Order: sequence, then structure tokens, then C-alpha cells
Amino acid sequence: MSGFTGYPEGASYTPVPDLFFSDVLALVDDASELKLVLYLFWEFYHQRGSPRYITLGELADCGVLLSALPGEDIEDKRAELQRAVELAVDHELLLRLELEDADGSEVYLFINSAPGRRWVREVRAGRLQLESQGRVVEPVIRQKRPNIYTLYEHNIGLLTPLMADTLKEASETYPEEWITSAFRIAVERNARNWRYINAILQRWDVAGKMDTYA
Repeated sequence: MSGFTGYPEGASYTPVPDLFFSDVLALVDDASELKLVLYLFWEFYHQRGSPRYITLGELADCGVLLSALPGEDIEDKRAELQRAVELAVDHELLLRLELEDADGSEVYLFINSAPGRRWVREVRAGRLQLESQGRVVEPVIRQKRPNIYTLYEHNIGLLTPLMADTLKEASETYPEEWITSAFRIAVERNARNWRYINAILQRWDVAGKMDTYA
């Protein structure tokens, strides 16, 4: 496995509170909990407007976060995510709010910050109504020499034997540059599924690949 190649010039940054380093690092000794909290700093920083939160269901579909958690399959990883959430809530790093409606219940998570605490109070007082925020566009995970399998696992989900065969066929049909570009476009458009990526590749195969987006 190759190491990290370094941050390129002009790389964007996500701010993290100083208290995270002075107080939280000494409190957290679980790697999954630490990854979860760091990921949520990124998630909430890139959301627009307020309040800023994420549902547990949305979190369970975060490909970048799930790929960083241990587990043999997607269910193992989601169980590990649930465990990390419970730890972060117990340590009061996250605020957990469960709301019920006619369709059932939904769990909402907030960073334990002054705005986060205020939003939770307002929801409980009936002054604020929450809806699904929708997913922030996650970054494409880049490898030094990406291939179609790592691109799929890091940006969509775990491979099944059938999907592995499909990807192998695609890798033998299309140039690696096309495949990498198609994954990037799908992620930036928040369309993380193979059908969308394959449609881009097929369109390029017929019409030719342009420098602009498909």
C-alpha cells in the first residue's frame, strides 16, 4: 500500500476548534469515534445555511467515512459507525435528537457547539422544524495510482462479486482517465451509483470525451 503523497498547493482546508486539540484528543481513545467527529467537522463546515446537522440515516450512507471504518462488509461498517456515534454522544461531542412523526422516528446529530445546543433547544421548544439536509458533496478519494476497484469502494460502496465482474469489463473497455473522470463527475453531482457512471462512459464512447463535464 503506497503512502500519502502530500497536500498539493492550494488544497482547501476545514477549520477545527482549538479545544478539539486541548481537550477532546485526551478524551477520545477510539479511532472510529475520532474519525467520525473529524468527518462531521468537514460535513458541517461545507453545509450551507442553518441549522447544520445530519441524520443517522444520511450518515450511514457516507462513503468516505464508511471506507475509513473497520469491517468486512457494509453491515459491519454501519454497526461500527453506530458504535462510534454512541461513544461520541456519551462523551458529549455530539448532540443526539430523536424525533417521531407519522412515518416513524429519525435521529438527528449536531456538533456540541453553541449553535448546535441552541438549535436543539429550539427544536425541543417547537420553534424550529428539521428536514433532511441532503448530502454534502463528498470529495473523491484519490489514490496515487487509482483503479476502478478502489474508486468504486472509496466513492460508492463495497464490491460484490457481480459488480467486480462489471467493473473488470469496464476497465477493459474504457481508458483509465475516462473512468477516473466519470467517477469524479458522479461524486461532484452527488450521483454515487454505477449506472450513472456507466452512462457517462457510454456517452463518451459514442460522442467522444470532451474536456468539459458530460
